[in-house]
Amino acid sequence: MPPPTLTIVVRLDVMLARRKMRSRELAERIGITEQNLSLLKSGKVKGIRFDTLAAICAALDCQPGDILEAVAEP
Repeated sequence: MPPPTLTIVVRLDVMLARRKMRSRELAERIGITEQNLSLLKSGKVKGIRFDTLAAICAALDCQPGDILEAVAEP
């Protein structure tokens, strides 16, 4: 049996709410446009650079696993 297919789900809105931070502020802190941050939040991107992920985690004081989750597809 082949291994399950995993989908990476972005939970960035959850961390933004916990940190009481707006998307605009995060985008400014990490040096990307609000539009690119919106695409990331919606999961409409194919990947994320490690330096961008590290900047997000530093700005939100979290770990990658707090904002990214691997979910098995049925």
